[in-house]
Amino acid sequence: MQGSGTESGGGPQRKSTSRRGLLGLAAGAALATAGLAARSADGGRDAVTAAAAGGSFGAVPAGAVVSQVTAPPASGVLGANYNESLDMIDYAELGAVSATWMRGFYLMSDADSGDPATQTGMATLLRASSDGYGTVLSTKFQYHDTTLPAPGTAAMNTALTRLDKVLAAVLGKVDIVTIGNEPFYETSQADRTTSAINDFYEALARHAIQYRSTYFGTTCKTVFYMGALNGLEDPANQDAQTDRWMTFVAGNADIAGTDIHPHVAGIDAAQKYLDYILPHLRADQTFLATEFSLIQLWKQHMSDPVDPSFASAYGIPAGTLVWQVVHDAANNPFTEQKWNDFLLSNTWFANHSTFITNWMARMRNTGKLAVSSYGITQGAPIPDFGASSTPWVLNSIFCPYVCRIGTGGLPGRDRTWASSFRAAQ
Repeated sequence: MQGSGTESGGGPQRKSTSRRGLLGLAAGAALATAGLAARSADGGRDAVTAAAAGGSFGAVPAGAVVSQVTAPPASGVLGANYNESLDMIDYAELGAVSATWMRGFYLMSDADSGDPATQTGMATLLRASSDGYGTVLSTKFQYHDTTLPAPGTAAMNTALTRLDKVLAAVLGKVDIVTIGNEPFYETSQADRTTSAINDFYEALARHAIQYRSTYFGTTCKTVFYMGALNGLEDPANQDAQTDRWMTFVAGNADIAGTDIHPHVAGIDAAQKYLDYILPHLRADQTFLATEFSLIQLWKQHMSDPVDPSFASAYGIPAGTLVWQVVHDAANNPFTEQKWNDFLLSNTWFANHSTFITNWMARMRNTGKLAVSSYGITQGAPIPDFGASSTPWVLNSIFCPYVCRIGTGGLPGRDRTWASSFRAAQ
């Protein structure tokens, strides 16, 4: 998603802060509850020992492996979105909300630094794939502040070399790769309003298809989708370039569909994405929705005064604004209870508490949804949160940078989204 943010499921490219250790026994209990205990190399089960190694199952002790998860097929799925924070994949958190699919994106210029498969985030995603999780990887080509490469140029060759490195790392392992992340946000205004954006991404797609055929044959499990369309709630963004995008999707037998990212102010605005893409898809095609949220609604209320009853209950001065409460939580984390009391005291939040449930029903009812994913955790601290900051944190299921350790020894969570996400599995 374009703009400032810190929730996995929206925000600019950034490096995340190192993960804090979770409470070992509690994390082990969460894993055991979800059926995600570890097993030692000789087959014995030892969930508590594995969890105690650091709380996150990304760091199980030597000689132990993670028991296999069985992800369902890519049909009507709701998974966990990590965005760029693939190094924050945490099996205890996934188990707590019954997630068996995950999604993130990779900044393609990072391939210049070496083999993507050996870089922490990508290696963590590949580890999860080998442990049975369903996986979606979006490829982020960042050209927002520069000209898109034209096919046949040296700059295009650089982009294709980066793509080759990523494909070599993930094909046959990751289930789904999208060609592009949010192309219309990661491209300059000049290029996204001309055929340049289509020329570039169509060339990438053709190259990826040829690479898969050449090096992985016809039995490779990885399927390709085109990257996400944004802003379709505004008719002005349904233009010649998006029409050509969907025409290319429908006209290429090796493309399984397209992704959408409805970050909107209401469910009817999100519906406009479905109304636009569905008539274009072939009978055998599906769509992804690897990000979605009500972020545009939350932004409208950051300068509202906090609810008087909440303020009174927690000794907060009358007239304190919503953004000021978020700022305070970011600098002196709340208990899980206080954070949830704050969220639900706002009618504009509470009145939309069924958004995940309702939106998943709409997408599934199309019969065309392959995989969706929702932001599972904050990606970074937000100590400078202000009146104009984008409140991605209000989307997050787990809120480690505004909440203290909460239920089950895991980071404090937004109980509204956590329960809705779990129920939607």
